[in-house]
Amino acid sequence: MQLPPQLRHLARWSAALLIAAATTAVLSLAGTREATAGMVYLVIVVWTATQAGMALSLFTALLCAFCFDFFFLPPFHTFVLAGPQEWVSFCSFIVTSYVAGRVAERARRQAQQAEQRREDVERLYTLSKEMMLYEDASGLMADLPRIIQRVFALETVALFVHDRQQLFASGGELPMGIEASLNALSSPNQVTQSIPGEMIGMPLLQGMRPVGALAWKPATLSREVAGALGAQVAIALARVLAIEASTRLEAQRESERLRGALIDSLTHELRTPLTSIRAAATTLVQGEGLDEAARRDLAAIVDEESTRLDALIGEAVEMAELDAKVVQVRAVPQHPRELLERAVERSHSALVRHSVAVVLDDPDRICWFDPQLLARVLRHLLENAARYSPPGSRIVLRSKRDAARLQFSVEDNGPGVDPIDLPLIFEKFYRGKKSAGKGTGMGLAIARAIVEAHGGEIEVTSTPGHGATFRFWIPLVEKEPTGTQKSE
Repeated sequence: MQLPPQLRHLARWSAALLIAAATTAVLSLAGTREATAGMVYLVIVVWTATQAGMALSLFTALLCAFCFDFFFLPPFHTFVLAGPQEWVSFCSFIVTSYVAGRVAERARRQAQQAEQRREDVERLYTLSKEMMLYEDASGLMADLPRIIQRVFALETVALFVHDRQQLFASGGELPMGIEASLNALSSPNQVTQSIPGEMIGMPLLQGMRPVGALAWKPATLSREVAGALGAQVAIALARVLAIEASTRLEAQRESERLRGALIDSLTHELRTPLTSIRAAATTLVQGEGLDEAARRDLAAIVDEESTRLDALIGEAVEMAELDAKVVQVRAVPQHPRELLERAVERSHSALVRHSVAVVLDDPDRICWFDPQLLARVLRHLLENAARYSPPGSRIVLRSKRDAARLQFSVEDNGPGVDPIDLPLIFEKFYRGKKSAGKGTGMGLAIARAIVEAHGGEIEVTSTPGHGATFRFWIPLVEKEPTGTQKSE
C-alpha cells in the first residue's frame, strides 16, 4: 500500500532523525574518536543527498553537526567549542557536508534525468512502432489519441486533423471549445490559442505545412519530449494520408483499366457470335446453291450463336448488378437437397453428357438462404465442370454442415486447374490456359460475388490431370434471420 505524499515526506524526515540518533548512539557506545565520527556523519549526509535530495541532506547535516559537536568535540555534552581546533573541526565538517551534499545531489539529478530521457526515448520508440502498423488513415486517427494516452500515461489526449476537419479523442469528456481552439492552432496561419480545460496544445507540422493539432492533459511532458512527439505524429499522419491518396489514385487507375478491359472483352465476345450469325443469315437470305442440309446447318449456327450471345449478355448484366450492389440476399427456409436438385435441373442442357451425383453428408434439415442466388452459383460451377470435363465423366454435387457453416462443393474428373491459374481464376474476364476460348470469364467471378454477399467464401483445389473441386460455404442459419443482407 502506497502512502500519501504528505506521509511519505514526514516519514523521510523522521527516518533522517532516527538515523542520526542511532548513529550517534552507536558511535558513543563504541568510544569513537572525533575524526572517525566526522567521517561517519559525512557518509550519512552524502547518502541522504543521493537518496532524498538537497533539503533533507541539509537537515541531516545540521543534525549530524550538532551531534558531532555535543558528543565528540570538547567540552563534551555542551554546544560550546573549547578552542580554535574544535572550531576548525566543526566548520570543516559543516563545509564538507554542504559541498559533498551538493555534489551528491547533482549526481542524483543527473542520474534521474538520464533515466527520464531513457524512458522518454523508449516511449517515443513504442509510439513510433505502433503508428507504423497502420496503413489506413481513418484507423490511425481514431486510435492515435488512445495510444498516446497509454504510452505516455496521460489523462486526456485530443487530436485534430486539419485535412479532415475532424476531432479525435482518447475518451472522456472534453472541455468546451477544444475543437475550435485546435482548428485555429492547426490552420496555415497558426493562430495562437489558449487551450481550454488546462490542456497543453501544439500544432503538428510536416515541414512548413500544418497537418493538425494535438492537445493533452496534464502538463507532464517536457518541451523536448513534446516536440519529438509532435514531429512523430505529424510524420505518421502525413504518411497514412499519402498512402490513402496513393491508394485512391491507384484504385482510380485500376478502375479505368478494368473498364477498358470490360469494354474490350465485351466487344470481342459480342462481335464473335454476331459475326457468325450475320454470315449464316446472309448466306440463308441469298439462298443460292443451298440444299436442305446446308440450310439446317446454317440455321443451327444461328441458333447456337444466338444462345451463346444471350448467355453472354445475361452474365454481363448479372455481373453489372453485383458490382452495382443492387442484388439483395433474400433468405427463405429450404432444404439443401432441393437447392442442389434445382441447380442440376437448370443446368440440364450442359450436363446431358455427364453423370451427376447429389450427396448430402448430413441430415437434410431446413436452413435459411437465398435459393435463387445460390442456384446461380451452383449453375455456374456445374456448367464450368461440364465444359472442362470429358463426356461421360462423373460430377459430384455435395452438401454438408461444418460447425457454423453450410458447405457446398462441385467435384469433376476433368484436367484440373493449372497452378498458375489458381490465384486468378475468380477474377473477372480471366480465362486460364486450358480454356481454349471456352466461356466468358465471368461465371466464377459472379459465383464469388454472390457467395461473398451471403458472408461466405469460395475456393478451389485441384490436381492437374485428376479434376478440380470448387467449394464454397455460407454461414449456417437455422432460424429466421433478422433482416435482409445486401450484396457487397
